[in-house]
Amino acid sequence: MAWVVDTCLLIDVAEADPTFGVASAQLLDSKRTDGLTICLATYVELAPVFNGDQTAQNEFLFNLGVTWLEAWTQADTEQAHRAWNRYVTTRRTAKVPKRPLADILIGAFASRFDGILTRNESDFRTLFPALNISIP
Repeated sequence: MAWVVDTCLLIDVAEADPTFGVASAQLLDSKRTDGLTICLATYVELAPVFNGDQTAQNEFLFNLGVTWLEAWTQADTEQAHRAWNRYVTTRRTAKVPKRPLADILIGAFASRFDGILTRNESDFRTLFPALNISIP
């Protein structure tokens, strides 16, 4: 089907991050033949990297072989709903790190694909235990 790419990997590549840039690019290259996509939350999160220039952002994604036009589905909404509820319930009863809503949306979206490519395995493993995760 395709792998969902987490925002952090795309930022690593776009900004040529000295610590993670090469490893992130290599992971993307290794999964390119399976297909690479992002969800709407990642598309929005990338805006500041390109100073709001959608043409530059779209060209960057196109050149990496990353699609950004996959539709958000009812199943994605239901998965995100369950995950956010688990997170908030856990947070109320225990000390857990704050998670941005974007991670919930990205993980829910990735649940119907081959998995997620990310540097933040633990962020997704906790909320989506069945999610296939590949890290650089």
